Amino acid sequence: MTTSLIGYPRIGAKRELKFAIEKFFKKELSESELETVAKTQRQLNWQTQFAAGIDFIPSNDFSFYDTTLDTAFALNIVPERYQALAISPLEKYFAAARGHQSEAGDVKALAMKKWFNTNYHYMVPEFDDGTVLKLDLSKLLSEYQEALALGITTKPVLIGPYTLLKLIKFTGQSTIATVQDDFVSIYAEVFEKLAAEKIDWLQLDEPALVFDLSAEDIGLVKAIYTPLLAQKKSVKVLLQTYFGDVRDIYTDLVRLDVDGIGLDFVEGRKTAELIETHGFPTDKKLFAGVVNGKNIWRNNYQKTLAILAKLPKDKLIISSSCSLQHVPYTVSAETDLDEKILRHFAFAQEKLQEIKDINVIFYQLETGSLAENKALFDEKRFEADLTVQEKVSGLSSSDYSRTPDFSAREAIQKEVFKLPTLPTTTIGSFPQTADVRKNRLNFKRGDITKAAYDDFNKTKTKEWIDWQEAIGFDVLVHGEFERNDMVEYFGEKLAGYIFTKYAWVQSYGTRCVKPPIVWGDIARVQQLSVADSVYAQSLTDKPVKGMLTGPVTILNWSFPREDISLSESTLQIALAIQEEVLDLEKNGIKIIQIDEAALREKLPLRQTDWDSQYLDWAIPAFRLVHAKVAPTTQIHTHMCYSEFTDIIPAIDAMDADVISFEASRSDLSILDALQENGFRTQTGPGVYDIHSPRIPSLDEIENVIHKLLTKVPLEKLWINPDCGLKTRGVTEVKASLENLVKATQAIRATL
Repeated sequence: MTTSLIGYPRIGAKRELKFAIEKFFKKELSESELETVAKTQRQLNWQTQFAAGIDFIPSNDFSFYDTTLDTAFALNIVPERYQALAISPLEKYFAAARGHQSEAGDVKALAMKKWFNTNYHYMVPEFDDGTVLKLDLSKLLSEYQEALALGITTKPVLIGPYTLLKLIKFTGQSTIATVQDDFVSIYAEVFEKLAAEKIDWLQLDEPALVFDLSAEDIGLVKAIYTPLLAQKKSVKVLLQTYFGDVRDIYTDLVRLDVDGIGLDFVEGRKTAELIETHGFPTDKKLFAGVVNGKNIWRNNYQKTLAILAKLPKDKLIISSSCSLQHVPYTVSAETDLDEKILRHFAFAQEKLQEIKDINVIFYQLETGSLAENKALFDEKRFEADLTVQEKVSGLSSSDYSRTPDFSAREAIQKEVFKLPTLPTTTIGSFPQTADVRKNRLNFKRGDITKAAYDDFNKTKTKEWIDWQEAIGFDVLVHGEFERNDMVEYFGEKLAGYIFTKYAWVQSYGTRCVKPPIVWGDIARVQQLSVADSVYAQSLTDKPVKGMLTGPVTILNWSFPREDISLSESTLQIALAIQEEVLDLEKNGIKIIQIDEAALREKLPLRQTDWDSQYLDWAIPAFRLVHAKVAPTTQIHTHMCYSEFTDIIPAIDAMDADVISFEASRSDLSILDALQENGFRTQTGPGVYDIHSPRIPSLDEIENVIHKLLTKVPLEKLWINPDCGLKTRGVTEVKASLENLVKATQAIRATL
């Protein structure tokens, strides 16, 4: 037993589960039909891993929406507002995930946040004063038995008690301190149930252990695990960490009575050093995460073997660094790409083979696959773009500074735009309806001409520009009907990118993205958005925002190169986007939004590692994009679904004129941080949650705006939804936005 996996993608190689769930939402599929699709996907996953020779195969890593939400439901951490709905248990689950609005009731969804430093989003469990922990392991046990019926023994996976307590939002009088003993009891009950089923191993995921831990945090871990592990019965426990190292708690961790510890050797800067310095106990298995679960490049076997050579061979289990849900299913589906390119990639299925290869090389001294791998890394991949490299190396401090300063620009723009108090706008995209997607597909297939494709998009743009004017929006958007994705669309027009056909990755729930791959040096070889923005602006006298994705987000939502630094890649992208910004300005676009939704994602999880590794180049990269525009051009940006409160000064230093935040699902909590830091940038906190199908009422939005006005100065506040609207339906979007504008106008009348 020498190979393991933390988790596997669950959406389906061609998004089968995603489409089935969305049909269920539309009542086009019954619960039993949905479960049939889910069962097929689970079984394919297990059989694929089994065929690849993985010894420790995970189960219960499957989810209809989110595994954190699954764990919350398994422990009955479900607010009363969902339990009280007169709908089925599965519908209650989805109500917590995305809200619910019907005769059965009207409830908002749970908050949603980024899963550590990834683009995956988890649902934040709520623990209120009425919460009573109660165990329901039916999902975990049934999936274990399902795999067993196929002849496959699995290790079930649950989020560990420490991480779960740290992720929970306590909404009443309860705190971690008041409930930690209850968590010990409920997880002890998990051990009892698993022992009764003769389940051998349980994987408890504890990624929160890779944060900076205080003495209090370390005390909490020991206070939970010491009594808990005393009750583990016959079950062997794998305490699995990922996304970093456990330097603050390593010596305490290895003393716990667990049977295995999973450590990350990819993102864990000090993991190897910790073992070299302190050793590893002889009574435990070391699950070594040496195959990168977050990027798609082939593993360098020589480097990995050098790491493994320093580890205790008789205790070693070779594993991925994290769940493979963060990479696509298989390279074999990408038949449109040249084999010379494809052989450099390893998606989830190929990473299984890498784990097996490394295992065979390491234990059996096999050299064939090692030589083949070495030849791959000795191969020259592409011709460098020396012009791009010289531009990056020639940048100086003046290239990152915009003049005049923020206050002077704010005064100038107030006179130029003459916007009303509480200006209204949207974040950018409007619904990508079936006809929009069909138009794009027909053009991609060659079934229609470029002119026909463009004419359709122009018709849609005019329709939505006219509608925005009619209901009274102050700053309009063109709707982005020509865009497949906010990163892929721009990457397709940049040199240095490669695109896949089926390399989908789950972002949240049924939302999937297809990150492009940075293959070489990046340069703008054509205009990216100018024609669409100019056309939209020609339809109205009101300002229409030019819509771009920022360099940090483009890089973070791509699969980046590993042969150069992230900062160098980002600066290459920034120079390309800068050219587009200046072209938009030259063509009469006076407001330009440069979205940085993923700013937070590559920030190290430990504040002690922040030093100059990320913010010191990420913030300047954004400034580089807009540093040369005139003071009469207003620069907007947008951020969503991350923890921003601890980097507010850095966000202010981006020197944008206006920033919109996702705030509705987090109860506007970011506003206190803005206030405390004297945030100068004009701000548009989202007034309603677009990731839910429910329509906010007029009163609801008015109440939110009144709350905003207690936190944000009137002259600094913009009114907008919390994110783009491409995934929503037309009816709900129009009703919600009409309420947004009416609520704003009603409040304006009282000022």
